[in-house]
Order: sequence, then structure tokens, then C-alpha cells
Amino acid sequence: MRVVVLADTHLPRRAKRLPEALTPHLEGADAILHAGDLMDLALLDELEDYAPTLAVRGNLDPPDVRLPESRELELAGVRIAMIHDSGRKEGRARRMRRRFPDARVVVFGHSHIPLLEDDGALMLLNPGSPTDRRRQPQHTFALLDLADGEVEARILALP
Repeated sequence: MRVVVLADTHLPRRAKRLPEALTPHLEGADAILHAGDLMDLALLDELEDYAPTLAVRGNLDPPDVRLPESRELELAGVRIAMIHDSGRKEGRARRMRRRFPDARVVVFGHSHIPLLEDDGALMLLNPGSPTDRRRQPQHTFALLDLADGEVEARILALP
């Protein structure tokens, strides 16, 4: 199962639309996860045209964006949790393990800083942002490949 992971798209404030280079990945997705700060629910409809999409609420999403603060789900036998803001870097893994004790993967956003840490028991994944790189060198997103309870993750840069 191929899952595209996005966060912090900030549409239409930071970009009018998703980058065209992301389209082939969305077209090949079995599912899409968005870790908040969509800013416009129309983006969920657009993503749903590609694959089933799940999202959480970001701190900059307007009040009418009715999304949960966090989610827990299972895809291809892998327990995944989603939250927009995982808090400070110090103690993050410990906090996320306490909050989501059954999760193998915790997807989050907020900082726009891509991060992939995996100690074999807990994977922390921030895909960065495909539209608002802030001080990062590139726009990014992530891919999860899931099968039979196993997970592989990659963060990819967009041209």
C-alpha cells in the first residue's frame, strides 16, 4: 500500500495549488494523509479525487474546518497516529509514545521541517511542506510503503 503524506499546505495563502510535480505521486496513492494546516477544505475534496484522504486539524485551519485534533488508524496492518503539532523536539518521542501507545508511526506537521526518525518501535514522520518551505532548502512530502504490518518511509523533495 502506497500512502502520500502531506502537511502544512497553507492553500491558498502560500500557493494557489499543489505543485504539479506532486501529481504523479497522488495518482499512484492508495491513501493520502494530511497532518494539518490545509486552510481550505476544498483541498480535501481535491485529494479525495486521487485516493481516500484523512486529515487532522492544524493550528491555522479556520474554525469551520471541522477536523479532529488527532487520529489513530490502521493501514495494511500498521498502526498510524496523526497530530498537527507534536511539540518541542526535546522529549518528542517519549511524548508521542505516551499519547499514542499503540502507534508504530506518528505523522505530524507544524514546523515545516522534514523529519524521519525510526528506532524500530516508533517512527516519527514530519513530511515538511510541499508549498511553504520556510527556511528549509526544498519543498517536501513523504511516502509510506505499507505491507503486512511492515512500514518503509521516505521524504522526497519537489523540484
